[in-house]
Amino acid sequence: MNSITILIFENKILFDSLKQLQLFSEYDIKFYNNFDLCLKEAHNNNCLLIFYVTKSNKKIFDNIKKNTFPTIGIFEFPFKKNDINETSIETANIPLDVISLKKKIVLSLAKFKFNKSSLIYLHEYIINKNQRSIKKKNIELQLTEREVDLLTLFSLYSKPVTKKFILSKVWKYSAESETHTVETHIHRLRKKFLDNFGDNNFIKNDTKGYYI
Repeated sequence: MNSITILIFENKILFDSLKQLQLFSEYDIKFYNNFDLCLKEAHNNNCLLIFYVTKSNKKIFDNIKKNTFPTIGIFEFPFKKNDINETSIETANIPLDVISLKKKIVLSLAKFKFNKSSLIYLHEYIINKNQRSIKKKNIELQLTEREVDLLTLFSLYSKPVTKKFILSKVWKYSAESETHTVETHIHRLRKKFLDNFGDNNFIKNDTKGYYI
């Protein structure tokens, strides 16, 4: 990532300090105390957010969506890592030295780039290949490795794909193999999507094969 802007929310002292340090001169650094404006900037530009987490604004921090932009939460109070809703968000407590903060920034940018490259958009769903999950709005469903492979295959083709083609690409079986593996996996996926998303028309099929 190039030309990164660092947005600092609710810590003017941190903003003033970083602006004066040569260590952070490669970044454009901006300060916000209005989160709506900060969020708009983060969504529209190539940004990393440093969110200064207080007890009064923690609910706002908890609602930040993962994979939207890289985020570091710096807490003014003790916290447990499993208290954070989004495991992809970097966290730290104060006091935090500038060398450690620079490492956090580099790590957060690298993680974000890696996670973003693993996302597949399938209609209104988002597949995360690294986390083996699929998400629609605020509902997230864990998938098996084979289910991820199967859905990834569907995302590559706009036309129906045959059972034999699926067997050869996902399971590496011979086109002549006789097995109910495809039907079984699709049946399970359909049930998962009906139970979790209320979607009873997720994977369709006709005489030409299966499609989404």
